[in-house]
Amino acid sequence: MIRNWSKAVRRTVAAAGRLAPARRARPARRRTAPVTYTLITLCCLLFLISPAAGLNPVYGTGEEVLAAQRAYFRRWGVIPAELFEDSPGSALTPATALFVHGSWVHLLGNMLFLYVFGAMTEERMGRLQFALFYLGCGYLALVGYAGANAHSQESLVGASGAISAVLGAFLFLFPRARVTSLLPFLFFLPLRFPAWVVLPFWVSLQWLAAGRAGDGPGVAYLAHLVGFGLGFAFAWVRFGRTTTVGGVPVAAPEGENQP
Repeated sequence: MIRNWSKAVRRTVAAAGRLAPARRARPARRRTAPVTYTLITLCCLLFLISPAAGLNPVYGTGEEVLAAQRAYFRRWGVIPAELFEDSPGSALTPATALFVHGSWVHLLGNMLFLYVFGAMTEERMGRLQFALFYLGCGYLALVGYAGANAHSQESLVGASGAISAVLGAFLFLFPRARVTSLLPFLFFLPLRFPAWVVLPFWVSLQWLAAGRAGDGPGVAYLAHLVGFGLGFAFAWVRFGRTTTVGGVPVAAPEGENQP
C-alpha cells in the first residue's frame, strides 16, 4: 500500500513539473509604432538635405541659401492663392507640405509632439489606419487653412495639422493618460496632468492665437484647430462605441513647443 501511495505521489509531482512551464507568466508584448517612427525619420532626413537646415553646401551661403529656401518652400509648400487653381501640382502640395519644415525649432517641436502622442495612438488605431488618418487629416487641415486665407501668397509648410489631429484623437482615446508639461509661468517645472486638462488648454491657446494672427508668415494656428477637430471627430466616429483607454502614462515628456 505504501509502495502504491509513493508511486502515486511521484506521478503527481512529475505531472506538476510538466505543467509548470505552461503556467508561467508570458513576457509583456513589446509595443512598437513603426508608422510613427518612420514619419519622424522621414521628416528629419528630408529636412537635413533641404536648404532649410543650412547644412548642405550645395545651396551656398548668405543670400544664396535664403533664395534656395524660398524656392524650396514655394515648390513643396501650400500657397493658398494657387491651391484651388486647375493645377494638379497645386493639389498635391498639401501632401508634400506635411514633410517640409521651416526651421530647426519647427522640426524638433513637431517631432517631439508626434513622438509623445503618435505611438499610443498608432497602437490603438492600427498601422494602416493610423497612416491614412495622419495623411488624410493633415491634408484637410492645410486645405482648411488655405480656404480661409485664399488670397495669401505665403507658403505654408509643416506637419502641424496632421500632428494636431493626432492630439485630437489621443484626447478621445486616452483622456486620463497623464502628460508631463513644462509651464513657463511656473519656472518650467515638469508637472503631470491628465490629457483632458492639457490638450483642451492647448486648444484654447491655439484659438486665442488664431484670432490675433494675420495671413502673413508665422504659425498657422487655424490649421492646428482644423486638424485637432478632425482628429477628435474621427476617433469619436471610429471608436465611439468601444471603450476608451484611460490612465495610461505617456512614455515621454511633452515639450513646450507647439506643433
